[in-house]
Amino acid sequence: MTKHKPSAIKDFTAGGVGGICTVVAGHPLDTVKVRLQTMPKPEPGQPPIFKGTFDCLAKTIRKEGFFGLYKGMAAPITGVAPIFAVCFLGFGIGKRIQQKHDEEELTYFQLFKAGMLAGVFTTVIMAPGERIKCLLQIQQEANINDRKYKGPVDCAKKLYKEGGIRSIYRGSVATLLRDVPASGMYFTSYEWLQHVLTPAGHDRSEMSIGRTLFAGGMAGIFNWSVAIPADVLKSRLQTAPHGTYNGLRDVLSHIIKEEGVTSLYKGFTPIMLRAFPANAACFLGYEATMKFLNWAAPGL
Repeated sequence: MTKHKPSAIKDFTAGGVGGICTVVAGHPLDTVKVRLQTMPKPEPGQPPIFKGTFDCLAKTIRKEGFFGLYKGMAAPITGVAPIFAVCFLGFGIGKRIQQKHDEEELTYFQLFKAGMLAGVFTTVIMAPGERIKCLLQIQQEANINDRKYKGPVDCAKKLYKEGGIRSIYRGSVATLLRDVPASGMYFTSYEWLQHVLTPAGHDRSEMSIGRTLFAGGMAGIFNWSVAIPADVLKSRLQTAPHGTYNGLRDVLSHIIKEEGVTSLYKGFTPIMLRAFPANAACFLGYEATMKFLNWAAPGL
């Protein structure tokens, strides 16, 4: 990232700002992704609920209004600042424990390992928010009185009542399997593109809005290219009624048997459409905040 004296406080703060930017830019297509991933297999001779990404977008807006695309955003927006803050903090820690001194340049493999550590850090706080978000996103009734969950707090209360803390954390292993390798790819590809795109005679630490947006957006693409299959498993497990599946292996075998291997890439189009702008916004928010903090509090 931006060259500066290592600071956990700055990494944490700038990462939180980047996370908020990510949710605001990407949540509508995240809603579409979850609905496509979790829609039931149609009965023989019956059409699917949604024909694809744009059909889902159109039907959601028509039935629920534009803000129907922002259903479930309260949970990630509340948790996303600490999630991304912890993610960037974890990446910073992962880099520093491999460096012999502050100015040492890490190899891309070392950056990948630092990114994997960031994925471990985020799972603890991300898994409950992801479960609540997915359950709220698949509620498609226009009448609020017909919905099982009235909001994120109500959802959390009912999940705890149904199965305790284990119910709230259902899908944590899937979240870990998704985020550890994907986070490694995320940070490594971002740093690689930043270095490759930095013009000769210029320094990587010089902020460029265009370069940051492109590198951040492509990092999101690389991240999700790795994460999609595990994300499908996670979404299915987290939104299924209690007792439907006996763990991740059962989810995987059921999906492959009933829908085929390609169903592990359900939601591919909205994920990729969302990945670029959401992560471009994330890294721009991160870099801009870091630049401001380095100017406002150089000794922090």
